[in-house]
Amino acid sequence: MLDEQVRNAMFAHLERLTALHPEGVTSAEINDFRVAGQPLKLVVQPGIWKPAALDAALTIRTTFTSPNQMPPYEDAIAPGGLVKYAYRGTDPNHSDNRALRTGMQEQRPLAYFIGVAKGVYQAQFPVYVVAEQREEHAFFVAVDQAQRFVDPDLVDSLTPDRRSYLEQLVRARLHQPVFRARVLQAYEKQCAVCRLQHTDLLDAAHIVRDSDEGGLPVVPNGLSLCKIHHAAYDRNIVGVRPDFVVQVRADVLVEVDGPMLKHGIQAMHGVRLTVPHHRAARPDPERLEQRFAEFLAAG
Repeated sequence: MLDEQVRNAMFAHLERLTALHPEGVTSAEINDFRVAGQPLKLVVQPGIWKPAALDAALTIRTTFTSPNQMPPYEDAIAPGGLVKYAYRGTDPNHSDNRALRTGMQEQRPLAYFIGVAKGVYQAQFPVYVVAEQREEHAFFVAVDQAQRFVDPDLVDSLTPDRRSYLEQLVRARLHQPVFRARVLQAYEKQCAVCRLQHTDLLDAAHIVRDSDEGGLPVVPNGLSLCKIHHAAYDRNIVGVRPDFVVQVRADVLVEVDGPMLKHGIQAMHGVRLTVPHHRAARPDPERLEQRFAEFLAAG
């Protein structure tokens, strides 16, 4: 099999799957892949995977973490928005590390699988390995074409605007989609307020805003909300008490408008959130209390 043929077929396969399941794809679906009539797994233990027929690594993987823990890459974003990806072990000449180094030297595009639930992944592709720091036992990965020529050692020479732009790219390409997928998976792909199950109409809302202290991208700081309830929550039209009960702002409760306001907003007053079965994934009461104080002040 030709390297380019394998990678192009993989990207086409992942494009189809992510269009169908933007909230995450199962490893079984990802591994149901054939190229030139031959089956080829893509998600394989451990994190770096090089099929025997190729010279360079084909995929990398970050495992699923508990809902109340930061995904590993969150603490490994280097200046310039590059993802710091750890070696397999500490030996730079381990076969997996050599395979990833070859991918870097030949600038081969890879797929990056990030666990959002057990056996469920967000696929980021194509990504490129752009640098290596052996003393830190790590490679640096660009998740956007604009980051491919960033040298981690020269980031300080970038203008503040350029550096901010590059760091926003990793937020848009990696942080936000993965946070959404983790939250939607935890809430079984439904709105916590109205139980709408059309995933293309669902968002992951931060309880404590991501611009505020404590606004971490972890599931207990998230709510799966349909777009109308997300917008209402962000604008303090609806609030959620620490006991998971929804409240509608007093002035909005007495408005007369139409069926969307009546049934979509006002009727939600006093409704109890539908929360994840997994306790670690449920909304953090302290964060809810902090945000509910903002809601009360707005009223």
